[in-house]
Amino acid sequence: MKIILTFTLLMIPGVVSSISVTGYSGGGVTITCKYDEGYAAYVKYFCKGQWSDCTDQIKTDIKDKWVYNGRFSLYDDTRSEVFTVTIRDLREQDSDTYWCGTERVGKDLYTEVNLEVIRDQPIRSVRGYSGGNVIINYKYEMKHKNHVKYFCKSGGQCFTVTITNRAAGWEQDGRFSVQDDRSAGLLRVFIRDLNENDSGEYQITVKVSEEYSFFSEFNLIIRDDDCCVKSISLSAAAGGSVNISCKYPQSHISDVKFLCWRSGADLCAEETSVKESRRWSPEGKIQLYDDREEQLLTGSISHVTEQDSEYWCGVQSDQGHKSFITRVLINVTEQTSTPSTSLSPSSPPSSSSFSSSASFSSVESPAISSVSPVTGSSLVVSVSVVLLLIIIGLVIVIWNVCRRRQSNNADSSSKTSHVTPANNEEVYNNYCNYEEVEDTHRQLPTTPSDSSDNIYANV
Repeated sequence: MKIILTFTLLMIPGVVSSISVTGYSGGGVTITCKYDEGYAAYVKYFCKGQWSDCTDQIKTDIKDKWVYNGRFSLYDDTRSEVFTVTIRDLREQDSDTYWCGTERVGKDLYTEVNLEVIRDQPIRSVRGYSGGNVIINYKYEMKHKNHVKYFCKSGGQCFTVTITNRAAGWEQDGRFSVQDDRSAGLLRVFIRDLNENDSGEYQITVKVSEEYSFFSEFNLIIRDDDCCVKSISLSAAAGGSVNISCKYPQSHISDVKFLCWRSGADLCAEETSVKESRRWSPEGKIQLYDDREEQLLTGSISHVTEQDSEYWCGVQSDQGHKSFITRVLINVTEQTSTPSTSLSPSSPPSSSSFSSSASFSSVESPAISSVSPVTGSSLVVSVSVVLLLIIIGLVIVIWNVCRRRQSNNADSSSKTSHVTPANNEEVYNNYCNYEEVEDTHRQLPTTPSDSSDNIYANV
């Protein structure tokens, strides 16, 4: 009986420990398995199923080097006396019991691993543009909010690692910054001044414990698109408005467009977005209009202040990733007397409102005439009235002169015999027609000064 019991015990694996691992479909997990001192030279393996019929997923005697077998990889670190197993591209059917094993004479050393894979929507790819920026959003469960997060480039060791231990604020390493918004369960990665060398595979990793971590891999694609300029400078008067226009690549026609205001360390202190084509965003300081047929984002910024010095035009994917395409620098000057005009939300911007740039053009306000049509008409009427008054005054003067002449002619006819009635009639006809003058005088205003006051009022 003792012999049988001893034989049975030899058949039972030497379970060192048991751990529970949670992964997400499309992502991966990294599991750390320890082994006892003196077993560095032994074969290591990772198998699936019950211990009695466990199927090897990967097995190797190679030391201090990554070994690959499909979606599985193994690294035996002989100095630390641990070996690490990584599973990529997780699927729900991968949920099962696994074993980390150290092969030896007699019973092997084991660590039991219970893997559960949860359905999730993984990050597949993120597009950015040379000279621009990109924000990558990674959503995690709230139970992982206090765990340490990493961001690095795939391929073994990370060339850039950012650890976010604080609840708020950005951790920066060169052109890379990471913010862990624990209240929202959201990890944000910001990469500035992109170039084509930034293209490649990246990982966002959450370290749950010393025994395992899970990660999400995605491909970052950086392009240099001819459609879009990288930066533009505009000028605006303080308190006025400024109009902009941004071209975007055809591949982003269906994506949300946004205009982001950058202030100091805030990457996007204030943002306005538009989701529909040829429809203005709600009224506010910033209003946007997306013409998807022209691949053109136009907008108006009102009540400009000195703080409105830097904006970014960009696009947002359905997973919330943001690609900043064009930088807009605004030089705010002192307010001038000439009013500036802004785009009207009631109607779409016409092609004449913008300069014909192939990629990005600033919007020029339409010229305002110094004299409006109403002002010009008033001036013409005023001048006409003044001329009429001058004519009336001349007629009155001539009428008075004629009366004096008539009186003088009457006196002369009684004293001078050589003046005949015929001559007097001729003088009368030459200088005056009393009936016409009197009729004209009756039709004019009785107080010309009143008319003069009206003229000055019109002017």
